[in-house]
Amino acid sequence: MEQSIENKLIKADEAFSEWKKVPFEERQKLIAKAAAILKKNSEKFGEIITKEMNKPISQAISEVEKSALMMNYYADAENILKSEKIESEYAISEIHYVPKGVILGVMPWNFPFWQVLRFATPAILAGNTVVLKHASICFGSGNSIEDVFVEAGFPKGVFQNLEVGHKEVKEILEYDAVKGVSLTGSGKAGGEVAATAGLNIKKSLLELGGSDAFIVLDDADLDEAAKAGALARLQNCGQTCVAAKRFIIEKKVEFDFLPKFIEEYKKYVAGDPMNKDTKLGGMARPDLADDLEKQYKKAIDNGAEVLIPLERISDTEFKPGLINVKEGNPILQEELFGPLGMVMIAKNDDEALQMANDIPFGLSNSVWTKDKERQLFFIEGLESGTVNINRMTSSDPRFPFGGTKASGYGTELSLLALKEFVTPKTIIGN
Repeated sequence: MEQSIENKLIKADEAFSEWKKVPFEERQKLIAKAAAILKKNSEKFGEIITKEMNKPISQAISEVEKSALMMNYYADAENILKSEKIESEYAISEIHYVPKGVILGVMPWNFPFWQVLRFATPAILAGNTVVLKHASICFGSGNSIEDVFVEAGFPKGVFQNLEVGHKEVKEILEYDAVKGVSLTGSGKAGGEVAATAGLNIKKSLLELGGSDAFIVLDDADLDEAAKAGALARLQNCGQTCVAAKRFIIEKKVEFDFLPKFIEEYKKYVAGDPMNKDTKLGGMARPDLADDLEKQYKKAIDNGAEVLIPLERISDTEFKPGLINVKEGNPILQEELFGPLGMVMIAKNDDEALQMANDIPFGLSNSVWTKDKERQLFFIEGLESGTVNINRMTSSDPRFPFGGTKASGYGTELSLLALKEFVTPKTIIGN
């Protein structure tokens, strides 16, 4: 390990020894200051995001503002980590929540501020310190986030950005002072990190891929569903783990819904990401665009019908595509991370549910129906961390976020996230 990296890990560990003693309410005050700095500088930070990964500037600014909103949620949150007294026959019977120490964050490029702060904020509020390994194209975002923590008055070492590659992650996670890891990324990366954490008996939290279903039934508001569906697929150029990727349409409304959906879909035209009116930018890197084209060809070679062709217009830009896919197509077992959507037609609710669940992933799903009994059928039957009724998926600081199956494990957001990187210590005595 490079001495400069080890020095930062030592610094994080030293900072932890003091930070864990700081009262919860004092930590919250600093988080509120950081949120104010983010909000005040949202345009500046938004430009950094856009330059790094091509996100339309309006969406990049919104990402920074949403991060500030989330931090304010935690700045005002109830302290669920205070010692709990348990009724028992003992004179002393309590649970204390003890922070674990230095936590490594391995974060992706698609939401360079949000993903980092979504993990780091509750971890730091719980008394831990954080070191960040950001995506290689997002070192500017990582350094800017560290600057925000410093400017807000956090002790040096509480949050540090490490400019390292994937090869260094294993060595950092094996370092004794590092007590846990949170990763948002691919299943392959998650498996490798979880294996290292497991071998070293360290806590891991994984937020991995998804292939979310957007289910439209015959009693849905088709106009609203079509508009929301296009946004749910193409926001952030489709590079979102919880983006709608499979549109499961009840056969009764196939010919009513699809024209509306296609009309909304075609409104997304790639443009200059620095223009505030642009809704669709390019993908983050040319190699990612190459991968999407290969998946598109694979789907067609296995029988997919083209509804709107996926057309590449530059190294990273596309005219968004839409394909009709039947069960058995191997593309359904993969995650499409870009502006390409899949349509499937279901005979009834049972078949729609079976289609939705017949994938390795289990992150979030959206169901469009006005009928309460049908809503309950899907709420109980869908295998995912979140079910949305008559709305597209979007995370909210107040509610837990996480998946099941190959989409990972552990909880981000909500008060529950405060307990991810703490140890409940039982105290019993007379």
